[in-house]
Amino acid sequence: MKMLTLRRPDDWHLHLRDGDVLQAVIGDTSRHFARAIIMPNLVPPVVTTSDARAYRERILAALPAGDRFEPLMTLYLTENTDPDDVEEGKRSGLISAVKLYPAGATTNSHGGVRDFNKAMPVLERMAKIGLPLCVHGEVTTPEVDIFDREAVFIETVLDPLRQRLPELKVTMEHVTTADGIDYIKSSKGNLAGSITTHHLIINRNAILVGGIRPHYYCLPVAKRENHRLALRAAATSGDARFFLGTDSAPHVDPLKECGCGCAGIYTSVNTMSCLAHVFEDDNALDRLEAFTSLNGPAWYDLKPNEEKITLEKRDEPVTFPAKRDSGAGPITVFDPMFPLHWQVID
Repeated sequence: MKMLTLRRPDDWHLHLRDGDVLQAVIGDTSRHFARAIIMPNLVPPVVTTSDARAYRERILAALPAGDRFEPLMTLYLTENTDPDDVEEGKRSGLISAVKLYPAGATTNSHGGVRDFNKAMPVLERMAKIGLPLCVHGEVTTPEVDIFDREAVFIETVLDPLRQRLPELKVTMEHVTTADGIDYIKSSKGNLAGSITTHHLIINRNAILVGGIRPHYYCLPVAKRENHRLALRAAATSGDARFFLGTDSAPHVDPLKECGCGCAGIYTSVNTMSCLAHVFEDDNALDRLEAFTSLNGPAWYDLKPNEEKITLEKRDEPVTFPAKRDSGAGPITVFDPMFPLHWQVID
């Protein structure tokens, strides 16, 4: 196959940051994607509907001329989140989900939830009004090994929460383990999972073998090879419970290449080329559209996009920029460590 036409894809987990970085990266998403669930972990975070409205306006103002893109806004869940504000945001059509960051789990998550009992009033309201909860599925207690955080979160936090509020719709974002895949598959409803581009391609060796390579460091951290293969099997299966959420997370190089570097991999530039390569490797190009363009809208009760994009497979490798320049500094683009031959042409 040399040509592949899909419904225009969506990104169900995206970091756009703000200011100079937002200006630099938004076009890499709007070029290929029609919609994206926008992460709220700014400084300060997006905690109210008013915050989300203002952030959405800044995103739309930064769009390249002529691009059509719809940011789907989320709220950052805290122990003091007002259920009435959340319901008003949902009713207005502005708020598509609320994001749970366990405190300390990832970038700018220090204001996240520590005591889930304090967050129950808003979670109960969300269950009542049908607003999805997007979860960063890791515990942060120091006695738990970083590679076990997801499995322990499922056992000690997520499963008890879902038993307590079975009507709550939960998106387990950036699943990284076979444990997460199996848990979603075994659920009887109201649970789905997004999978990133980079977790389909790298395992933890990419970070550590041959020296520490900070541009492959993300949270949740990449796991063993058997987990990567479980993610690929789920993504390429056509199972409607799994869909693309890139977790593309730009950081300027000085914040990555330092003694305490930030977690995050910037994949928006070449995601579609990377995914076409992965799905072709797994003899599943016929299921790429489901993963990128159909399963996510169905989960979030939206119609799939009518517009189409076309990818072409080139004989020679496609060249992508190594870095994206911003007024705040250079941002390194994800290198999958193999040549890419698929390119979006229309």
